Amino acid sequence: MLVHRKLITLTCLFLLPIFVFAQRKHKKSYQPKHIPTVTAGAASSFRIVPLGVLGGIDESNLSAYMVAPAGSDNYACLDAGTLHAGIEKAIKENAFDARSEKVLKQYIKGYFISHAHLDHIAGLIINSPEDSTKNIYGLASTLETVKTHYFTWESWANFADDGGNPQLRKYHYSVLQPGVETPVDNTEMQVQAFPLSHSNLTSTAFLLRSKDSYVLYLGDTGADEKEKSQNLHKLWEAVAPLVAAGKLKALMIEVSYANEQPDKSLFGHLTPRLLMNELDVLAQLSGTSLKGLNVVITHLKPPYKTITKIKTQLNYLNTKREMNLVYPRQGKPLGF
Repeated sequence: MLVHRKLITLTCLFLLPIFVFAQRKHKKSYQPKHIPTVTAGAASSFRIVPLGVLGGIDESNLSAYMVAPAGSDNYACLDAGTLHAGIEKAIKENAFDARSEKVLKQYIKGYFISHAHLDHIAGLIINSPEDSTKNIYGLASTLETVKTHYFTWESWANFADDGGNPQLRKYHYSVLQPGVETPVDNTEMQVQAFPLSHSNLTSTAFLLRSKDSYVLYLGDTGADEKEKSQNLHKLWEAVAPLVAAGKLKALMIEVSYANEQPDKSLFGHLTPRLLMNELDVLAQLSGTSLKGLNVVITHLKPPYKTITKIKTQLNYLNTKREMNLVYPRQGKPLGF
């Protein structure tokens, strides 16, 4: 009996380290990978919080980016495809230490709508009953569509101070003149608007300035060669001096499709090849390499296997150009 007990004890002592090692290995294999978050630090000029980053199908993650000078809670919202779901996601990611209601009503000081397609404005429309008084900025053609197709009593309610009666006067339409710098109310920023060609309508690029630093955000756009347009070339001419001087902290631009997308099915969007061709023009006009320039890729269209292909193609084409390509994640703050 005693020998039997000793045998059991020795067996347990022999197996215990193996069991502990196996448990540690099992636990380690199921731990989630840590993905670092780029946050606005002391050297950053801007803080960007993506509320939505995709270009379709997922209504909880459509184009919308909150931008403010580093250290400020006075944000401009660039497009507004998704608001509430994006704010909730950002709070979970510790981007904000505030309730979603406060972020919507107090932090967002105004909306900049590049064009009136639903994936760029749906969040604004749906959240309008809960929102606070503020401006909606855009080119005249964009704001006219918002006024006549969305904030009407036929399709929703008129929360603006123009258009059909009664006017609920929550929002004010602030028309931007192309190329004219305009203060962004209740923020420390100024903005210039530039027209873009997006198939059958005019989209917009917004150039935000804080002191002597800039962020350029482009709504949906096609390449000049495909759109038979000079809009991107004119935009690159305007921002080339900022690139040369190192004042453009980030360029946010769409890539919706992979290179295999037929021209007839581009619908006013970019592919990796078309983007790089356009950025080569910017580099030429700037008289300098774009090496190290922060280029934030927006409006990627699902399915995710296509998104993966787009990123692979972009990374390959960027090998020699050496720009800093950034693929934003919903709710994860960025600092530039």
